[in-house]
Amino acid sequence: MKTFYWLVKREFWEHKGGFFWAPVVTGIVFLVLNGMGIILGEVFGRRFGGLQFGGGNVHLQGGMSLEDLHKAGAGIDIMLYAVAAIILGVTAIVVFFYCLGALYDDRRDRSILFWKSLPLSDSSTVLSKLASAALLAPAISIIVGVIVGLVLAMFLAVVAAIHGISLCTLLMEAHPFRVVATLVLLIPLYAIWALPTLGWLLLCSAWAKSKPFLWAIALPVGSGVIVSWFGLMGLLNLSSDWYWKNVVSRLLGSLIPGTWVGNTSPLVISDHNDPAALLDSLDLAYHYSALASPSLWIGAAAGAAMIAGAVWFRRWRDES
Repeated sequence: MKTFYWLVKREFWEHKGGFFWAPVVTGIVFLVLNGMGIILGEVFGRRFGGLQFGGGNVHLQGGMSLEDLHKAGAGIDIMLYAVAAIILGVTAIVVFFYCLGALYDDRRDRSILFWKSLPLSDSSTVLSKLASAALLAPAISIIVGVIVGLVLAMFLAVVAAIHGISLCTLLMEAHPFRVVATLVLLIPLYAIWALPTLGWLLLCSAWAKSKPFLWAIALPVGSGVIVSWFGLMGLLNLSSDWYWKNVVSRLLGSLIPGTWVGNTSPLVISDHNDPAALLDSLDLAYHYSALASPSLWIGAAAGAAMIAGAVWFRRWRDES
């Protein structure tokens, strides 16, 4: 277990730029852009006497009702989720290319000879890269995303305080700890859902002698085009829509956070005009209802098989 821990830690230090600095830089840019937007809104608000919507002026004043404060707190929670989702989206791109080079780069620079000289099994090496991509990278992104969201919430709360709204009252209506707990507890579901893409990319990284990116993209997309062509020609009774959704998109797009929502139980919202009701409906039970979907488990099984194939290719692939 200690060896596996150090293997994961090695992956983090070797790819710290992608795993850590990419989310941090994304968060900083996001804060700068939103800060500029807040300042611009204040300037225009003071210049024109309020923000205009539908021909009328809207002034941010003190004395918000309890219901308005409740909705404002739910809005902050939604903002925390949104910021985390944006940073997770950037991390998904980083993880995509990380997996493509995870096993290929070792063979290209011949460092695989050094690692094979150590008492490390190929399965441990591949699984450490899988754990880094499926668990470590999302966890870092969630932490960074929540911190960025809280800083942005502080900006908005300060602006609200300038307009006479209690800073503490507004922040107390938010639930950042619940947001963090929900996001962290969704990591296992995300890892299971992402297994087809992770397995496919690692398999291409271990198998391809050159240009793993082209192989990883060309094979699924090319097969989808062929299936669509057969369907248009009427030669075979094949559903191209099903193939693109359940094969191509699962192989290439399962790293996108939240794409399992199409396999969850129907969403039931008690009040469509209440942001808090929307948050209560999007709870862990709603997301984890995707575990009842056969598509999730079929994809996970296919991903596990491809990861086993990546281990086999790493053990026997000879570039000499």
